[in-house]
Amino acid sequence: MAVSAVTELSTGSFESLIPETGKINAKKTRRVVFCSGKVYYDLAEAREVQGIDDVAIIRIEQIYPFPISEYAALLAKYDQAEDIVWCQEEPQNQGAWYQIRHRLQEPLGEHQQLYYAGRTGAAAPACGVFKVHLQQQQALVEAALGVDVQASKSAKPRKTKRKTK
Repeated sequence: MAVSAVTELSTGSFESLIPETGKINAKKTRRVVFCSGKVYYDLAEAREVQGIDDVAIIRIEQIYPFPISEYAALLAKYDQAEDIVWCQEEPQNQGAWYQIRHRLQEPLGEHQQLYYAGRTGAAAPACGVFKVHLQQQQALVEAALGVDVQASKSAKPRKTKRKTK
């Protein structure tokens, strides 16, 4: 899934955001998941396996400077979606969440809510036990996609308080 054609490498350009590439109806989308890196492939695979057709997955390839206008334009395409999720596989205090949370929240509509789906904060970048890592990864993917999570409650989406205007 992470392969580019030679023409894309020679004539293409860097994309700060990669929009949904699947056949997702924007007007019927209930949840939009934003992510960066390898977790995208876990999310896309789980969405396909579980037959989920109302969750869009969008990749943010440039964290700084944050592409706010492109982000707002993509978000406007999914104006029916109520749940906006940032998903990361790094612990909460080690990924992009704290650096971009305010940017993700800024253009949200009144009916939209921002959630975090990922591991809780930790001193180490990995849990150290492969079986536990796999359980945590499955839980954060399920949390991001909005399916029932039977693993740790720490991976459930967390509500963030909306900025009052």
